[in-house]
Amino acid sequence: MRVLLTGGGTAGHINPALAIAEIVLKEDPNSEIAFVGIRGGKEEDLVPREGFALHFVKSKGIDRKKKKWSPQNLHAYWLALTSPYSPNTVRIIKKFRPDIVIGTGGYACWPIMAAAARMGIPTALHESNAMPGLAVRRLQNKVDLVWINFEDTKARLNESELVKKVGNPLRQGFGAYSYAEARRMLGIAPETKLVLSFGGSQGAENVNSAVLEMMRSYSSKAPNLLHVHASGQRDYENTRARFVEMGLDQCSQCVLKEYIYDMPIQMAAADLVISRAGAMTLSELAHMKKACILIPSPHVADDHQYLNAKALADQGAAILVEEKTLATNTLTKAAESVLASATKHAKMQEAIAAFADESVNKQIWNHILQLTKR
Repeated sequence: MRVLLTGGGTAGHINPALAIAEIVLKEDPNSEIAFVGIRGGKEEDLVPREGFALHFVKSKGIDRKKKKWSPQNLHAYWLALTSPYSPNTVRIIKKFRPDIVIGTGGYACWPIMAAAARMGIPTALHESNAMPGLAVRRLQNKVDLVWINFEDTKARLNESELVKKVGNPLRQGFGAYSYAEARRMLGIAPETKLVLSFGGSQGAENVNSAVLEMMRSYSSKAPNLLHVHASGQRDYENTRARFVEMGLDQCSQCVLKEYIYDMPIQMAAADLVISRAGAMTLSELAHMKKACILIPSPHVADDHQYLNAKALADQGAAILVEEKTLATNTLTKAAESVLASATKHAKMQEAIAAFADESVNKQIWNHILQLTKR
């Protein structure tokens, strides 16, 4: 089977595509797989690491902070109109000859998905968030199938039989390691509690600032605590400078990284995870049964991360901390409340486990077979 996957910009769009690639290769090891993304996106880092070919199209997101008809947005509209018909886009499809083209959202997937649908190639989209993105909303009437993670997403799309709730596909590493095994691999002592925090693949300045303050006032002073934080590529240099200025580089309990490439192992070993509320991260946390504090990004379209986080917080499966409250020490207080209470920690683990779905990968593979009539 020849599968062309497209989506990118951030890890939140790339990781589900990589997970689908793993599903295909597990079920059909002879499959040929290639990816399509944009220059400058996180896919330029993550996809080649997995050994897949990566092609590029021209596409640009609409900046909602700018005026609708700003020069930047006019350029984005122009690319949206022309890129599905560009010689480069068509050439990628004709040269690879896919049996199916699968998109995982974001403006990076628009050119290839629109072109493939127009050319009569079987197509499927995966939307991981509660609020579907603009590309998915515009493509839903063109493709053959739309996979969703949240039941509520159906109401925000055309409620047709082509929309199927399957959940989020997870990469094979998640769930491959037990808590004890992961901690042995990382050299973490049994009595040490691991706090794992990150603000997204590109970075999140306010989250980074709040985490550094938490490290200074709490993590560096708490007994038997290890705090590992990933700042993201964009903010790493500034965050590192502040980390050193605070003297945290001299504290063995506090570790700063740019990006966490071994996330399945780190997350398996963690006692508490602090993160944004991207849907893929939430699915990983549910599958791994992790107590978590969620800080939804206020900068995403339609506030979908807040909706994601609230769905868990309402069931006691997570603590929701809004970014606008970070300056009032809310993050540190929330972390202390979880780490200090074994009962609360256990209840959160139990509650978030209810959001996991172990049948996701099999459902997606069966749908791929149906679309390609294998």
